[in-house]
Amino acid sequence: MTSTHGFGIDIGGSGIKGAPVDLDRGEFAAERVRVDTPDESTPRNVVEVVLDVLARFDWKAPFGCTFPGVVSRGVVRSAANVDDSWVGVDLRSELAERTGQQVTVVNDADAAGVAEDRYGAAADAEGVVIVTTLGTGIGSAVLHDGELLANTEFGHLFLDAGQEAEKWAAASVREGAELSWEAWAERLQTFYAHLEFVFSPDLFVVGGGVSKKASKFLPLLDLRTPIVPAGLRNDGGIVGAALLAALRSG
Repeated sequence: MTSTHGFGIDIGGSGIKGAPVDLDRGEFAAERVRVDTPDESTPRNVVEVVLDVLARFDWKAPFGCTFPGVVSRGVVRSAANVDDSWVGVDLRSELAERTGQQVTVVNDADAAGVAEDRYGAAADAEGVVIVTTLGTGIGSAVLHDGELLANTEFGHLFLDAGQEAEKWAAASVREGAELSWEAWAERLQTFYAHLEFVFSPDLFVVGGGVSKKASKFLPLLDLRTPIVPAGLRNDGGIVGAALLAALRSG
């Protein structure tokens, strides 16, 4: 039986990653490529990197691409960790014109959430699932019985006397402030307890690169809601982008 392959690209504040994806298994079909996000992360500079990643695999078919901000019908509406000039850019049309392919553009955490629902830690979950990605910022995805509520952006909630969640509790903040795992977990406790109170979810899934070290901080959290590391770790954005592109082009 031949596997169905798609392609996903994940634009992040620090890196741009891409790989072909085996959509039957939810795994990379080849080793991913990662390129540092340009210091001047303007649309022109980032798009050139995206095209370079596609060219490295000679990919000439529909593909999916994530973006770290609100995306509405392919148009970027916010840009928290890349250049402000992204706001208002029709990334879907730009990439489609440059490649001649059908392109799906989606919020990065939403892509990760869809991937976790299909292949990962939320695959057997019912009810409300909140997927968070802890990295340069904090991304979020909400699914209800597998249906995505797009562009939730919980990383921009204000906590603790006016602190914006992702500027206070992102993984990059832990590293930059040299916080211990215990001190960082106290901040995460405030964040997740707030989400728990407002949404009463059935499951939290924690992704992002730091999810590989989930044993150092998740057991320190005291929540009613089960909270587990992402099954796809930091690969969910690529996998989810490829999956959504295949579903929308099929």
